Amino acid sequence: MSAPPSASQSHDPYAALRIPNYRGYLIGSFVALLGRQAVITVASWQVYQWTHSSTALGLVGLVNVLPLLALSLPAGALADRRDRRWLIGVGTIAIAFVNLGLALLALKSAAVPDLAPLHWANTLLRETALVFEHHAGAAPLRFEEPALPLVFLLLLAHACIRILIWPARSSITPLLVPTATLGNAITWNTSTFEIATVAGPALGGFLIAFTGIAPVYAFGAILELWFVLALGRVTYFQPPQPATGKRTWRDVLAGAEFIWRKKVILGASSLDLFAVLLGGATALLPVYADQILHVGPIGFGWLRAAPSIGAFAMAMWIAHRPPLLRPGRALLWSVFGFGVAIAVFGMSRWYWLSLVALFFTGAFDNVSVVVRQSLVQLLTPDALRGRVTAVNQIFIGSSNEIGALRAGLMAALVGPVAAVVWGGIGTIVVAGLVARAVPPLRTLPALHTLRPDP
Repeated sequence: MSAPPSASQSHDPYAALRIPNYRGYLIGSFVALLGRQAVITVASWQVYQWTHSSTALGLVGLVNVLPLLALSLPAGALADRRDRRWLIGVGTIAIAFVNLGLALLALKSAAVPDLAPLHWANTLLRETALVFEHHAGAAPLRFEEPALPLVFLLLLAHACIRILIWPARSSITPLLVPTATLGNAITWNTSTFEIATVAGPALGGFLIAFTGIAPVYAFGAILELWFVLALGRVTYFQPPQPATGKRTWRDVLAGAEFIWRKKVILGASSLDLFAVLLGGATALLPVYADQILHVGPIGFGWLRAAPSIGAFAMAMWIAHRPPLLRPGRALLWSVFGFGVAIAVFGMSRWYWLSLVALFFTGAFDNVSVVVRQSLVQLLTPDALRGRVTAVNQIFIGSSNEIGALRAGLMAALVGPVAAVVWGGIGTIVVAGLVARAVPPLRTLPALHTLRPDP
């Protein structure tokens, strides 16, 4: 067995990008994620404009998190047993059709008949919001749009498809590059993913102002189909190793069992789960733009762009540096900094300070994502990558979506400022607790030295 490459030997920041097969996949994946995040953001803006309800924004998070909890583990087992490229392609086409459905609803919402089931669903949504939204200054609620329940239904379908294909997307990279280049490919994967998750919403915010809502959904469908075309040219560098044996619940839960044994991965994933659950403030950006900073759609677009600029700057800095020598400490300090930046944003009434704080949330979050995803891919055998990725997806997705629900409901009860500030403080506390509870994180060796257990 050859010795692991040293930091100096492996430090080619563009090693993975020099492989045409991987480069084509990465560009297509990035484009699709960009459109996907824009669609989700525009849907949140549309729901808020139709309802003026923080609770409704929280329910958008709930619609996204239910499929995550129900489908992630079966999706991971599917990714380990089927051709990952085929799964990604079929799911991506399905998402494109859902986006077209959202576009039609945005164009023809007034033409949707006020059918009894839709009226009943709207009434249920309004009564749910009224349970929470009694704090001073709450805007009058509006749940008159007959198409609102259909939007929630399509967002549920959108989430289900995303969850079913995500383990395949996250675990295909080791099949596209040589093992020696895997660490660099993971850095580019996580960096472009992080950029897409913040640049996509920013793009959505800008497009709302200039094109309206329906064209953003249609644009998202076009970007999904672009990814399908890119997939058609992808070939495997290493042959996939599908899981064998009888399908049992033990087989489905093998990813969770592996993470439980790997305390470093467990600690890093738990850190992300609780930190983002408490510190996530993006769900409330429409409220901040409208009620606190008073900046409108263009200002909202810049608020969404600020984290993407920070993430992009940090991604470029990480890519051009040798592999992190103390990745665990970098992870802990980045989460601590993320919590501080969130608290500053929550207290700010000055637009430019808010932009700076959001810039640092993106920068710190990019460090966290790169380290955590690197640990998952580098320490996991290929035959388990789909299932381990699925469990990690539950950690990541539930933190984002339940965090959105937490932010929306807490804002309805105590106001958006208290919801954000206390969330940032909670993130700082979590970083300290995980640092104390998982000592191996603090002493984790350099990423380029990590390998799966034999």
